[in-house]
Amino acid sequence: MDVRKIVVVVEDVDVSRKALQWSLHNLLRYGDLLTLLHVFTATKSRNKKKARLLRLQGYQLALSFKEICNSNFFNTNIEMVVTEGDQEGRKIVAMVREIGASVLVVGLHHQSFLYRLALGHDNIANSLSCRVLAIKQPELSPPPPLRAKTRERLPPLDSSTTMDFSQIEISGLHVPDIPPPKIPYRICPSPSAIIWRARGSRKKKSCSNGGA
Repeated sequence: MDVRKIVVVVEDVDVSRKALQWSLHNLLRYGDLLTLLHVFTATKSRNKKKARLLRLQGYQLALSFKEICNSNFFNTNIEMVVTEGDQEGRKIVAMVREIGASVLVVGLHHQSFLYRLALGHDNIANSLSCRVLAIKQPELSPPPPLRAKTRERLPPLDSSTTMDFSQIEISGLHVPDIPPPKIPYRICPSPSAIIWRARGSRKKKSCSNGGA
């Protein structure tokens, strides 16, 4: 069995963690190499102290993703890659190509780099040279409208005609409301019967005292 290289993009959003969990339970198999890739945005000021801080925060975020892997029963080889790059996804493309990934897993959200990447490439999978799985959660509310100043629109990511790009929508389990179990009604004895027994016992006790 060939060893596959699976790359999961690490971002500080809930859908990114869901994408990792989905991969652990539905994609990865024994012997695969899992790479947790985090690319933090380069600072314009070129402040080395700020860059080190961003790298440290990215490493801590990648560690939290690794803990998700360790908490699962799945046994796989895990490596973490934290590097500096851009928001358009060019660095992610370069790293995915350098790693030689078989599959790239991305948690899809409104600010995802895949949308920016789709603006400049007709086929995202060809630009990444691997299969792309975009994990999407169902929307609870409509996305915020774009500002009037910008005309950039998000291109549809599921319009690819190849099987190398897949958009997978996941939803949480819905537990139906279970009514509480019915407790059978217990018929209490008649209160008058209890009083009659109590009076009867007292009368019997008084008669026994008079006979004495």
